[in-house]
Amino acid sequence: MKTNIKILIPGGTGFIGYHLCKFFINKRWIVHSVSKSKPKKNRRVKGVKYIYCDVCNKNELKKKLEVYYDYIINLSGYVDHSKNKSITRTHYLGCKNLVKNFKKNIPIKFIQVGSSIEYGKLKSPQKEVFIKKINTSSTYGDAKLASTLFLLSQYKKNSFPVSIIRTYLVYGPNQDFNRVIPFVINKTLTGSTFDCSPGNQLRDFLFIEDFVKAVDKSLKSNKNIGEVINIGFGKPIKIKSLILKIKNLVGKGKPIFDKIPIRSDEPLKLYPDIVKAKKLINWKPKINLENGLKKTINYYKK
Repeated sequence: MKTNIKILIPGGTGFIGYHLCKFFINKRWIVHSVSKSKPKKNRRVKGVKYIYCDVCNKNELKKKLEVYYDYIINLSGYVDHSKNKSITRTHYLGCKNLVKNFKKNIPIKFIQVGSSIEYGKLKSPQKEVFIKKINTSSTYGDAKLASTLFLLSQYKKNSFPVSIIRTYLVYGPNQDFNRVIPFVINKTLTGSTFDCSPGNQLRDFLFIEDFVKAVDKSLKSNKNIGEVINIGFGKPIKIKSLILKIKNLVGKGKPIFDKIPIRSDEPLKLYPDIVKAKKLINWKPKINLENGLKKTINYYKK
């Protein structure tokens, strides 16, 4: 097996990027992260080379990155669901620049981390159907879908070795408090009273360790090039049940339901069919929600 494997992780300073950097450093790979800003202190991984530049600036990108990487995992772009047009720029233009930068020195595999929101209002469990024109009802979703379509066109035209993994809700240690699970954990650990929606939404939650293993298997597989694959747990839970489960595990906290209205554009059911992931990359999740929550709660306790 080749030694000194080199991997580039655009967006390596975020929650998912941090866990991927840590995983591949532990495998003794050469890991480079590229982002506009430095990682938070608790997300800096020893041994990672942090490169600071804007992936939307193709000239700067060319100067800062090395000529060749064995693998690229693209997480770049803001996780923002507002109508801000700069979101499209950071996702779509950044993705295009990365591909063009490595057109002559093509990696073994380019993994694009997409999003379940690319399916728009397609019914759950969502399957990896190919629909070119779809209303995602989101600037973020439109940008992610445009990136997917661009990458698939590069695969068809130029045999660019891309694989798209569409994530659902990934959670775990070191996530920001503006996500539902760490938000509820924080409120319950402090014994706070907090307002919630009715909680009727069905959502799918995947523990970060399972996600990282899915990425690792995606890199190794020969069957997933040119494919879109859902990565999620595959067993949804109502948000109200999730909140009560966290409250019971922590032993305190006072959620008050029906205080926040559900957004008109928010789907009530959002969860994946993960059969394709089992077939093409031989992956399935192993950490159930209760065990994943316990690990996450223990992290925030510290």
